[in-house]
Amino acid sequence: MDEAPLNGVSAPGRVAAEGEGISIEELALAARNHGLPLEALRYEVTPPGLHYVLVHYDIPCIPDADAGPGPGPGADGWRLGVGGRVRTPLSLDLADLRALPAVTRRVTMECAGNGRARLAPRPVSQPWLVEAVGTADWTGVPLRTVLAEAGVLPEAVEAVFTGADHGVERGVEQDYRRSLPLPVATGTDPEVLLAYAMNGAPLPPQHGFPLRLVVPGWYGMAHVKWLRDITLADGPFTGFQQAVAYRYRRTAEDPGEPVTRIAPRALMVPPGFPDFMSRVRVVRPGPVRLEGRAWSGYGPVTRVEVSGDGGRTWADAEVAAREPGGWAWQAWSAPWTAVPGSHTLVVRATDAAGRSQPLEQPWNRGGFGNNLVQRVPVVVLPGDDRA
Repeated sequence: MDEAPLNGVSAPGRVAAEGEGISIEELALAARNHGLPLEALRYEVTPPGLHYVLVHYDIPCIPDADAGPGPGPGADGWRLGVGGRVRTPLSLDLADLRALPAVTRRVTMECAGNGRARLAPRPVSQPWLVEAVGTADWTGVPLRTVLAEAGVLPEAVEAVFTGADHGVERGVEQDYRRSLPLPVATGTDPEVLLAYAMNGAPLPPQHGFPLRLVVPGWYGMAHVKWLRDITLADGPFTGFQQAVAYRYRRTAEDPGEPVTRIAPRALMVPPGFPDFMSRVRVVRPGPVRLEGRAWSGYGPVTRVEVSGDGGRTWADAEVAAREPGGWAWQAWSAPWTAVPGSHTLVVRATDAAGRSQPLEQPWNRGGFGNNLVQRVPVVVLPGDDRA
């Protein structure tokens, strides 16, 4: 059974009641998924074990996987089907895909629910703060290359992608499945990839081995992992992950707008050192170089501003240029003079399309696209006496 309601339950997710704390179920989600430790923003390319991970159901067991030496792990029981509105249906294994011309793209990926736990009232789901992000070098075959080999028929309007992960969500049993409009699937800006390697090595199991979709500039829900089927459809896909989940809704009855591209965001490498429980930063007085990363799915980030007083006054940071045609985050840095006392550092990004991070976050039921500015509490010590 695929995408069938269980007991008729398929309504959008629940919103926490006033004063309701994080549940055991949410804590279990937070324990099996993980975000980027913010100090790892120092890495231009995120090591796979530090890159954020969200697994909707289970990490699938891919049969006949061989992690031995050679060109990379095999998956002898796995094939990618390409069918639907095409002239020549395809069935490809990893060797077939590796035989096609490969490309490598550096892409920043962010979960659509990043920041959800900071909303009030809180949407009940994976309780991300700001850490659901990472940047990797993805190697694979452009999706348009494979679709050209299959021969997309004129009546096709969408490409539907099915992963091997299977479960129940809000009463609906389903494979994880999403679609892209054909112009995005076959376009060059961004160029969608069928990726089989991450940072020069075969995909780790949690990142989609043996094959995943990479859609530069789009939130992570579009980057279908453990990809096993592509179907060209002559009408809009109305499956759960497209029509029910991942939509901007104000009310349960609101049909909403689809979640697509990543809203601009800047994050700061936390300065100094942390208090274990609160994560409040402790900094010694004097000159401090603040630094971090900024990105947007709508184009390059053209401005990053930093505030040392909670957002009352702002100063421009230096922002590294984004590679032409690139979809990776950009480094930024700014000087700050730390004086004794308590401070709140704030950072915000603005992209080339004029989109900027809000100081107060608009609310939606799914907690999607929450790009509220980052606030970093800092305590500056009264002196440099370390005794």
